Amino acid sequence: MSSAPVTTWSLEQTSPADLLPAAAPEGDVRIVRAEVPSPEFSRFLYASVGGDIRWTDRLGWTYARWQEYLDRSGVETWVAYDRGTPAGYVELEPQDDGVVEIVYFGLIPAFRGRRIGGHLLSYGAARAWDLAERRPERVPTKRVWLHTCSKDGEHAMDNYQRRGFRLFDTKVELEPETATPGPWPGAYPA
Repeated sequence: MSSAPVTTWSLEQTSPADLLPAAAPEGDVRIVRAEVPSPEFSRFLYASVGGDIRWTDRLGWTYARWQEYLDRSGVETWVAYDRGTPAGYVELEPQDDGVVEIVYFGLIPAFRGRRIGGHLLSYGAARAWDLAERRPERVPTKRVWLHTCSKDGEHAMDNYQRRGFRLFDTKVELEPETATPGPWPGAYPA
C-alpha cells in the first residue's frame, strides 16, 4: 500500500467575539440539534458527508461504540436540512477546561456550493460557544478549535478563516492511501 503526505491544520477561536458569522442561505435551510443519540443517523451523516474525502476512522465503529460516543456528556450533533433533507452536520465534543472541539463538519456533496456550509459552520461555532448554557455540568467555553486537512474540500480552509478561526498548528504526516469509500462502497470513483 502506498502512502501520501497529508497536511493537517489546526485552527481556533479564543473568544465568542472571534466568530464572524456567514449570511444565511436563501431558501428553507434549517439547523436542528439531533437530541436523541442515534448511531444509525450519526453513521449516515459521517459516511455521506465524508465519503468522497476519505473519512475512514469511524467506518469500523460498532453500533455500541457509536452509542457510547454519542452518550458522552456534551457531545452534540447539529444537522442542516434543506427543505427537510439532511444536507450536512457539525459535531461538537467538549473537552477539559472549557475547550470545545468541532470534531466533524461538512456537507453532503449534493449540497456543497450553495452557501449552506458557511452558515452551518457559523451556527455550529456559536453552539460551541454557548454549550454550557445547554449543559450545566460543563464549564463555560473558553476556546473552540478544529482541524482540517489537505484531503478536505478546496474551500474548507477559507471557510474556517472567514468565520474567524486562526491557524495555530500545522503538521505533515504520511498516511496510507485509501479508496474513496463513499456513503457505501463504490459510490464515488477512486
